[in-house]
Amino acid sequence: MPKTLYVRVSARDDALDRFEAAWHLASGRPAPAPLAVLSFADLPLLVKTLTPARWALLERLKALGPTSIFALARQLGRDYKNVHTDVSRLVELNLVEKAPDGLVRVAWKAVRAELRL
Repeated sequence: MPKTLYVRVSARDDALDRFEAAWHLASGRPAPAPLAVLSFADLPLLVKTLTPARWALLERLKALGPTSIFALARQLGRDYKNVHTDVSRLVELNLVEKAPDGLVRVAWKAVRAELRL
């Protein structure tokens, strides 16, 4: 698994262009290193999804390491239900991993954002 997640604001056509470029690059050559990309259609959607509270959650979770949602909520001083909702959404986006034992963690060493105009 790559250590960096790239977060982008880009149109759907841009994602298709990247796929086509990767396809051509891979034909007849060694496979390129995997690239983890999370794309949003526009900046308002990115900001709505990665709210300041969710970003603070990611930072705290990265610092803590694998932990329970209850312990994370206590560390953040937030309501358990709201933290659970945020963690569930971040799991859907692959920003957070949830282990079979229920512990959650941030698997990325870095998250890099690219905003195209």
